[in-house]
Amino acid sequence: MVDLTLQGGPGSRVDAEIEVKRSRFLCRLVRTETEEAARVVVDEARKEHGSARHHCSAFVIGPTGAPDQVRRSNDDGEPSGTAGRPMLEALAGRGFVDSVAVVSRYFGGTLLGAGGLVRAYSDAVLTTIDDAQSRGLLVARQRRDLFSLALAHAEAGRIEAELRQYGVRILCTDYGREAVLRLADDDAERLRALVAQATAGGAALEVLGQEWVDVSP
Repeated sequence: MVDLTLQGGPGSRVDAEIEVKRSRFLCRLVRTETEEAARVVVDEARKEHGSARHHCSAFVIGPTGAPDQVRRSNDDGEPSGTAGRPMLEALAGRGFVDSVAVVSRYFGGTLLGAGGLVRAYSDAVLTTIDDAQSRGLLVARQRRDLFSLALAHAEAGRIEAELRQYGVRILCTDYGREAVLRLADDDAERLRALVAQATAGGAALEVLGQEWVDVSP
């Protein structure tokens, strides 16, 4: 399964709402990079929806399969296992990482039962994910090789545009005495050939290691 998250970097957010037997379930899905940032998102939802009875949450930090991946959930007063866990399963089932989901529930006066709560909290998260997907707001997270490429300022724009045409991921450009492009790719030999072609053999890639980067899903 491909890891997915919201595009745009930490803080990117999507909101959606469902109603079940007059209870409102307001879900916010936010991209985060740390457990501390995820807990801040939960606290902000609690403050914003102060009259909601519950603010249940789940988050996944780090890539799937990584030994240090963090998964947490909280039922916030709902019966044990009826809110946070199904929310976490909804995130993980869709391959979401580096994300926190918070569902604020405004009680509508009708008890839903354990099964009803599980479905409602899960559906709130899945509805938000589907909304993000339909709006083109998702990106994949993949591990890519990193490189730097130092260029003369006068040539940097042309070469960057040419590399982008071939699908090379340009993470950033630092401007100093030279323009230094930071690149991510999954085929080092192909990238070296493209750079040699674009620069007429006048520039060389420097290997920086690997990193998780956003790519098209």
